[in-house]
Amino acid sequence: MEQREVYAQYDAQTIRVYQAYKPAIALEALRLQTFGESFSRSRMTWIKPSFLWMMYRCGWCEKPDQEMTIALDLRREAFEELLRLAVLSHPADGTDPALWKQTLATSPVRVQWDPERDPNGEPIGRRAIQMGIRDKALDVFLGGIVRIEDMTPLVKQWNAQRLAGTLDVAELPQERLYPVMDETVRDRLAMR
Repeated sequence: MEQREVYAQYDAQTIRVYQAYKPAIALEALRLQTFGESFSRSRMTWIKPSFLWMMYRCGWCEKPDQEMTIALDLRREAFEELLRLAVLSHPADGTDPALWKQTLATSPVRVQWDPERDPNGEPIGRRAIQMGIRDKALDVFLGGIVRIEDMTPLVKQWNAQRLAGTLDVAELPQERLYPVMDETVRDRLAMR
């Protein structure tokens, strides 16, 4: 069974998550240091603490409408509240399917565990968390933003180095195990 834990860059106050957007949304968020009119509050928005999982999903900023990657530093309290509100997007083994379906329908946060990747997109044998946020959880997310940083120039530089075979992985964001201590959260999100 592949490990399911949160790996991220974090300090005593914040945890870093990533998103990829088209320029209209990303540039506005960078200017405002929050999301503005270009950001849709009616859609689920997904955050990823894993830089390399984000790169796999956005194709190193080369997929349409994902041409810019932003890093968001969230207050740890906000991130942990999102975890408390979360439900797995697929039922865990041993879960009552009817109860899971009912809980999923009302939860403002969904969690998926996807194969963590190396710089070339190959699985590394553990799972990376991504969190889908909507409804009332958007207020927790938006209120927890401390800083938004444009990662796009570095992403393009690192991708060019990756393609040339000269990428030094030590230059990439260094992530470590994030302590999720709440046993109720760990059980509900099938963390192990």
